Amino acid sequence: MNAHGSSETYHRQKLFVASCIALVTTAMAFSIRADILKELGVAFDISHEQQGIVNLMGIWGFPIAILIVGPLCNIIGMGRLLKLACIGHILGVAFTILSPQFGFPILLASTLLIGLANGTVEAVINPLAATMYPEDKTHKLNVLHAWWPGGLVIGGLLTAALAELFQAGWQVRYGMIIIPALIYGAMIWTEKFPPTERAASGVSTADMFKEILRPGVLLLMLCMCMTAITELGPDQWVGSVLTDTVGIRGILFLVYTAGLMFVLRLFAGPLARFFTPVGLLAICAVLAAAGLYWLSYSFTAGAAFAAATVFGIGKAYFWPTMLGITSERYPRGGEFLLAVMGATGMIAAGVAGPTMGRIYDHHTIQHLTPEIRQVVVVDGKFSPEKSQEIIQRAEQGDATAAEQAKVIKEALRQGAAMTFRYVAILPVILVVLFGLQFLYYRSIGGYRAIQLEGGGGSGH
Repeated sequence: MNAHGSSETYHRQKLFVASCIALVTTAMAFSIRADILKELGVAFDISHEQQGIVNLMGIWGFPIAILIVGPLCNIIGMGRLLKLACIGHILGVAFTILSPQFGFPILLASTLLIGLANGTVEAVINPLAATMYPEDKTHKLNVLHAWWPGGLVIGGLLTAALAELFQAGWQVRYGMIIIPALIYGAMIWTEKFPPTERAASGVSTADMFKEILRPGVLLLMLCMCMTAITELGPDQWVGSVLTDTVGIRGILFLVYTAGLMFVLRLFAGPLARFFTPVGLLAICAVLAAAGLYWLSYSFTAGAAFAAATVFGIGKAYFWPTMLGITSERYPRGGEFLLAVMGATGMIAAGVAGPTMGRIYDHHTIQHLTPEIRQVVVVDGKFSPEKSQEIIQRAEQGDATAAEQAKVIKEALRQGAAMTFRYVAILPVILVVLFGLQFLYYRSIGGYRAIQLEGGGGSGH
């Protein structure tokens, strides 16, 4: 019973749960890194742009791994690949914790290793879910990817609690990522895994690769770039941005919007059936654009909370529904197309990280007075360390420093807000693209999933 799994071949439910925990591990790496980024900035004395490069390493590891590993899922085996991801997660975290003794390059290398592990997880679990649940792909991929925001919540609350209640350093908080890595590793270590749906249906590897040339796939890749930047770009910066705009721990906003996404993704099935997956994405794009734009003008906790709610609902279904549409409409592309979609999204989000950092720095510097600029801008870049020194002097009662600190905080607030305002343009374009696709499907009699015939691979 290849397509649906049976107790003789593999344990569908156990593998699905292990996939969810593996995704929790990747998400915890993301949210805890977002929370400790300012501390890493101080520990290594690096600018916002260099902090963006740390994020970039974590993100670029993902598409490198997913593009190499994705097409090999059937050749190497999904089980072996998930074991490699587990080892990568544990070693990456260990080396990050030790990196201050060895310098900034080791921080970058260990962050890259975690990114490679994250990408390997994504390369395996998407085709695994599509293979185990061929009759309900969009819904199951949404339930699986509910554990991305689920992991963001777990990681975010854990790092905030350890910092606030126990004054735990960033090393202790980052070390928490090892716990779910050990759990999913233990769950899969002796399990059998199925062949991918594409391979089981007899579609050749060459035919799988050819699917990427179809116009519909290329359009989906373009949309994936913009949905990923909209969802993941602000997430990378929300910690430090909201600390600057509203003055409260930004990671708690990440936890809040992630909690919303977690709940919403569990109910994706009925919504996708009612609106169709493409219609659902068009509605999401409207809400994401409105939420981001509003967030860029929210300088009080209440307004930021309300704007974050609209944004959180808007971005909820982007990633898994894009994967669902790809797998439902182009099943012959199998694990390769799912890997390409994930990689496309992460590359786009990776490029967006430092770009948002540059916008942040540029608009912060623009709002500083010339005198303060001379102190806190080093080699044309904003220096967090220099600004921190002024803020500390202000806290010690230095009147001049207090005036300067006020200007710096306002400049950071304006710089932070502009990063969100720029990104809000992308979901506006998406409204048009998804709207046109919705109309196209209506014109051909409605959206429907294409089934692959077991063994025959006729598919269309």
